[in-house]
Amino acid sequence: MTTRAMTFYGTTIGKKVVMAISGLIGVGYLVGHMSGNLLIFKGAQDPETRGQAINAYAHFLHSTPSLLWGTRLLLLGAIILHVHSAFSLWGRSSEARPRAYYQRKDLATNYAALTMRYGGLTLLAFIIYHLLHLTWGMTGHIGYEYDPDNCYNNLVLGFMNPAVSGFYILAMCALGMHLYHGIWSLTQTLGADHPKYNALRTAGAAGLTMVIVLGFIAVPISVLTGTLEPMAGSAVIIEEVAE
Repeated sequence: MTTRAMTFYGTTIGKKVVMAISGLIGVGYLVGHMSGNLLIFKGAQDPETRGQAINAYAHFLHSTPSLLWGTRLLLLGAIILHVHSAFSLWGRSSEARPRAYYQRKDLATNYAALTMRYGGLTLLAFIIYHLLHLTWGMTGHIGYEYDPDNCYNNLVLGFMNPAVSGFYILAMCALGMHLYHGIWSLTQTLGADHPKYNALRTAGAAGLTMVIVLGFIAVPISVLTGTLEPMAGSAVIIEEVAE
């Protein structure tokens, strides 16, 4: 069984199927992660309830290690397979055409395919920084002390730094380009490659991508515009971040 699976993965179609399935896992994770992030807005306008919803959600995740680590390990496996299959297919494509065209006219689909490569590298760099910042609590370079029990403040104080918010928004734009082409492609790989489905695939990919990207960037934009403020008792830290 293992040998058969490895043989299948060794083929071009096998790698495309693995990319599609691992990408689908990633999309599911993003929808769940975005939904959790949006809890930051619940009760945010009331100083007494500010941060309670998202902090309760974070506490639930950390108090349920089987769910938290099961999700992390599934996502990690999906990312490794996604990246490996992507670079393998990229290498095969380069080997099949060792010389560049003398004149090349890229269509929109070719442009989108190119963004998958370089946008993917941008996302990889962002994931590493995102883990350092909000999972492992390395916030000294931003100017505030990470609080493992206060997810709300960690997000708000981090995004009060324009450079952090700017990088986050840039990464979400790269995610959008990656997602749109990825969702469209995975539906094709998984069997929806028919002219009568093309309009639905395009609309679905665009709509889901828009929802995910706007859902994520709503948080840093709201922090930068003052819609989301730190919880009470953070005045000293706010001054340090502002400096």
